[in-house]
Amino acid sequence: MSAGPQVSPETTGYPATASGLIRVLLVVDMDLLRDALVTLLSEQHDMEVVADLKCDDNVIPIATRIRPDVAVIDVDQPCSRGLAMIPELRARLPRMQVVALAAASPPGLVQRALTAEVLGLVDKNASATRLIAAIRGAARGSQVVDVNLAVAALAAGPNPFTPRELQVLRLAADGASGPEIASRLSLSKGTVRNYLSKVMSKTCARTRIDAIRIVREAGWL
Repeated sequence: MSAGPQVSPETTGYPATASGLIRVLLVVDMDLLRDALVTLLSEQHDMEVVADLKCDDNVIPIATRIRPDVAVIDVDQPCSRGLAMIPELRARLPRMQVVALAAASPPGLVQRALTAEVLGLVDKNASATRLIAAIRGAARGSQVVDVNLAVAALAAGPNPFTPRELQVLRLAADGASGPEIASRLSLSKGTVRNYLSKVMSKTCARTRIDAIRIVREAGWL
């Protein structure tokens, strides 16, 4: 089991394909799954795992330094930041492609993944062969999306929450108070209360905690 962030000592070259290897970054919270993926991908003749991280392991600075060809990110992991980090990763590393691992439920999360500039979206219940093919495809610039995940995304319907509502709710979920949220977002305290009230109304929640739970379970947060 990994004791901490594992980063290859080779950090030069982008993309480092002089050897013909696809340089892969893994971002997976579950130790057992991450270690299994490291073993699987390391056995491929055309792949090299240059780092295997949890989503709170300073992923963006490390990725910016090592410049992988493909990042494989578990987007429904416990910390819930796997999906949120993708836009910044893509902005900093436009030549790096992303393959997201997701379950078909909650469908809201799958829909968010499809709109987050991922080139591959693979069901976590898919075969190892499927994931390997998705990584190779992403390295070539080919999109690979599992059909059942695409269907789940369509079933989710449109996101019922505005970006600002989700931004406020995300800070609340992280433990920020109303005044703290107002300060961070340069909003009035009353405006923050209004956003939270709208979310509670849309979710039919009785409390802020219930609203956070409902939105998370639906995959929108």
